[in-house]
Amino acid sequence: MANTPQSKKRARQLERRTEINKARRSRLRTFLRKVEEAIASGDQTKANEALRAAQPELDRGVTKGVLHKNTVARKMSRLSARIKALAA
Repeated sequence: MANTPQSKKRARQLERRTEINKARRSRLRTFLRKVEEAIASGDQTKANEALRAAQPELDRGVTKGVLHKNTVARKMSRLSARIKALAA
């Protein structure tokens, strides 16, 4: 339990940041789910549009510290490869 005034303040700040980060993570998952659904439907143009919409959101997740940059790079690479495979 936080005892000093500074540790109490840090605990309050952590609660606020946790809520914000939860919302950001949820938003990222929604964008990724839309891409996954488009890939599952087999529609390449729809999947490309969904990926194009998701990319800036994922990049924003990196700058905000929600995701690591290599995680986003890996996700984007794998998703784009799966979309490219739909053409074949």
